[in-house]
Amino acid sequence: MVVCLGMFMNALDSSIVNVALPDIQRELHFSQAGLAWVVDAFLISFGSFLLLAGRLGDLVGRKKIFLAGIAVFTASSVLCGVASSQAMLIIGRFAQGVGGAFSASAIIAIIVTEFPESEERARAMSAYIFVAVGGGSIGLLVGGVLTQALDWHWIFFINVPIGVATFLFGRALIDENEGLGIRTGVDIAGSVLVTVSMMAGIFAIIGVTTYGWLSVHTLGFGGAAAALAVVFFVVEARLENPIMPLRILRIPTLVNSSVVRGFVITGMFTTFFLGALYLEDVLGYSPILTGLAFLPISLTMGVLSAGLTARMVTRFGNKSVLVPGMVSVTVGLLWLTRIGVDPDYLRVVLPAFLLIGFGAGTAMMPLLSIAMADVPVADAGLGSGIVNVSMQVTSAVGLAVLSTIATNHSRSLAAAGQSASSALTGGYRLAFLISAVSAGVGTVVALVLLKGTPRDELDRASLREVEIESAGEPLVT
Repeated sequence: MVVCLGMFMNALDSSIVNVALPDIQRELHFSQAGLAWVVDAFLISFGSFLLLAGRLGDLVGRKKIFLAGIAVFTASSVLCGVASSQAMLIIGRFAQGVGGAFSASAIIAIIVTEFPESEERARAMSAYIFVAVGGGSIGLLVGGVLTQALDWHWIFFINVPIGVATFLFGRALIDENEGLGIRTGVDIAGSVLVTVSMMAGIFAIIGVTTYGWLSVHTLGFGGAAAALAVVFFVVEARLENPIMPLRILRIPTLVNSSVVRGFVITGMFTTFFLGALYLEDVLGYSPILTGLAFLPISLTMGVLSAGLTARMVTRFGNKSVLVPGMVSVTVGLLWLTRIGVDPDYLRVVLPAFLLIGFGAGTAMMPLLSIAMADVPVADAGLGSGIVNVSMQVTSAVGLAVLSTIATNHSRSLAAAGQSASSALTGGYRLAFLISAVSAGVGTVVALVLLKGTPRDELDRASLREVEIESAGEPLVT
């Protein structure tokens, strides 16, 4: 519950700001380009520091890193809440991203080490996935309520009591791991290289919608990120105590699950952004009504996270639960291609959201379990960082690609004489179709690459032994 509170702040903050952007723009006099930095500053710092923070948790202790991240996030939320200028808010958002990266990078590692038993770990990861994914839709609702009832400053102040409670309970209840130590030195060069490379890459991705894919901005920063990444891997291969031991990339379950996660996240997370735009810009929903419209996703995931998914994983294994969940996400995204300019929430949007919520609630937890199954405990923080980076980067890439496609298609339809609402709807339909294809490809990749882990087989064998013993049959090993 403690680490999920920390993750809830991150998930809440990733979406709660979106509904308050118009109010922020009016009060602080942001230009349209400047307003994007309220979101981008957080995304850049959060994605850039994940790997470094994850490895620091392995070296000096994950509890220390988690609590430090919570403290920074809470303090920077106060700074954002009292912001009276554009620069003050952007700096606060950047600091929030740093704090979020440090806390988020330690969470999965803490769960893996605190819950060694497979069934308990499955339940803990179910709760984590519900908060990580479902918190986004809850943020839309909370943001709408706070913005309309009070003002935009309160979307940041709400983090303060959550952060204080998380810090106090975390300090009392979380056990500290024995870090690997920094006696042999800290890989400063690798730390700087990986952080700057991630920062340049994410900056290039989030600028695509403004500058285009073949612009000097995108190619320049993207090329710099790639070059720094190559130098980083060369440096890491030559050091005795690297910040990212390359052995971590030779773990098939971690790498292959990251590929699968990339495909499904590209499709699924775009639903929150483009779906909110459709409901507000085409159907005319208010921020509060938009948040309520997304609530079925969170409620469905909440029901599954209460233990149902964990029991299915224990009974049938990770992969057997993962694949049907991904199929459900794919079908839900396909269903969204039926949206129109006339309100039809009950027949089109609601069934799609229920399917996506069911799919996310059943697929994301086993996918996370597969990713961390063979990661050594000593490298759990780094493995957690890689999992988070795969989610962050692919969601950013997917959003940039699909937003660009939707915008360009809408412009083409408008130029052909369609109304503004019809043109926007056509753009969103195409984006949802591509999202469904991405999730479908991810399902096929999961079937091919994820062979099932030895631990998965052990869990099922152990369960079978219990069933045989309870039935009074001889127990055969």
